[in-house]
Amino acid sequence: MKSTLRHTSARVLACATFALVPVATLATPASAAPVDVIFDCQANAPVVGPKQATFKQAADVSAPATVAPGGALDVVIDPAPNTVPADVSGYKVKHIKNFALKIPIPANSSYVGADLTGGSGLGPTPPKIDVANGVATVSFPGPIAGGAQFELPTITAHLKAGNSGTIETKLAGTSYNDPGLTFTAVVTQLVDIEAPTACFPNPSPVFTKTTIG
Repeated sequence: MKSTLRHTSARVLACATFALVPVATLATPASAAPVDVIFDCQANAPVVGPKQATFKQAADVSAPATVAPGGALDVVIDPAPNTVPADVSGYKVKHIKNFALKIPIPANSSYVGADLTGGSGLGPTPPKIDVANGVATVSFPGPIAGGAQFELPTITAHLKAGNSGTIETKLAGTSYNDPGLTFTAVVTQLVDIEAPTACFPNPSPVFTKTTIG
């Protein structure tokens, strides 16, 4: 999958999306389908002030069509390689840092555990995943240099289905004040300028639906 990022002042991006796969005979598989997510972002830099930007992230997503009550299923997030722009609108991108992506644990399911594998170009500290208040957050401090290629790790979240209903997967975030993706862009124009950036999917698509039963 390929992603395109367009910034008016700071053009940086790191993102990941979902794919659900069945475990053993507890879930019925479905074919993968492409999904495009449009992120609405706001970067806040001193003097310059808030600047809006958007980017599109394409992904192939899949999910089991059904899962047994109490059955197991894995959410697999396999991000594509990406590149941090080296120069945007006259600003040299020095690096991005302090990346965090929020992924809600779907309703009618419970979190069992998660694995992070692979990934490259993310800085000296490996990414980690934390779960609190029904939200999984993948984070790492970076930095990732401007112009550098990187790849986020594959995330495998192990879930247990509830007794009934539908399990729907989507990204977190509803506004700049309630972001699903955050990072800090450091750009250079005579001096380094830090621009904390908050993003949310707009619109926020439902990636997959799995019926329990």
